[in-house]
Amino acid sequence: MKKYALFLGCNIPARVRQYVDSTLAVLERLGVGIVDIPMFNCCGYPMRNFDQTAFLLSSARNLALAEKKGLDMLVMCNCCYGSLKKAEYVIKEGGRQREKINRLLAQDDLEFQGRIQVKHLLSVLYVDVGAEMIQTKISQPFGDLKIGVHYGCHALRPSKVTQFDDPVAPSLFDELVELTGAESVDWPTRLECCGAPLTGVNDRLAMSLARKKLSDVRQAGAEYLCTACPFCYMQFDAAGENKGSPILYPQLLGLSMGIEKERLGIDGSTNFKFLQKYSA
Repeated sequence: MKKYALFLGCNIPARVRQYVDSTLAVLERLGVGIVDIPMFNCCGYPMRNFDQTAFLLSSARNLALAEKKGLDMLVMCNCCYGSLKKAEYVIKEGGRQREKINRLLAQDDLEFQGRIQVKHLLSVLYVDVGAEMIQTKISQPFGDLKIGVHYGCHALRPSKVTQFDDPVAPSLFDELVELTGAESVDWPTRLECCGAPLTGVNDRLAMSLARKKLSDVRQAGAEYLCTACPFCYMQFDAAGENKGSPILYPQLLGLSMGIEKERLGIDGSTNFKFLQKYSA
């Protein structure tokens, strides 16, 4: 199995450590190699609407570092994934923008050439690892668990840039959930925003959007909402008021593989009382 440069971003190691723990445990079980590049910096997302050059330079530096190692990037955060793909798309168009970014990168002995790929964690699992390999590692499949899948916005759109899945009728994540033996239920607002981008601007509306989604997924019969985006996870966790709604996909997959709940970042909190009956 090939190796990847793991891009954690800023929020995951600081605020959603269980995402790191569960992902590393699952990738290890699947034989996926991970290389840590300590010099990775912010993906540039916070600067996208303020300073285009700063945004592109921040993303391009990460791309160039992975390129220097000859490694594709495995990205866990939807925002980071969208930003890195956007920067890659813009810079590959060439022209003065590419020349300017590479001139700045040259100060750190780096250059963007576009020889590596930026891949979302879910794409690595679905495309590179594949369903057949994952199924060989499932030892404790869920037989009575209904899950509502939340894709998040930044991985799906703009589809021309992200190239993740069909932005109108995605299925990749649903299929990954069902590999665990759980049922992925359809629900009306599954492709709508979680509300997180409005946090700090209109908190009331942000929470209203998240709670509406949680209500919809419960009414559809799902016991848990599953996401792979740390921002969405934090938003649903806050909006759910510890009622057990959000779970990260690597945790769900890890449980079905029989990985110990401690390695998956699952503790005795209210959010995981139901899932604990499945954990080793």
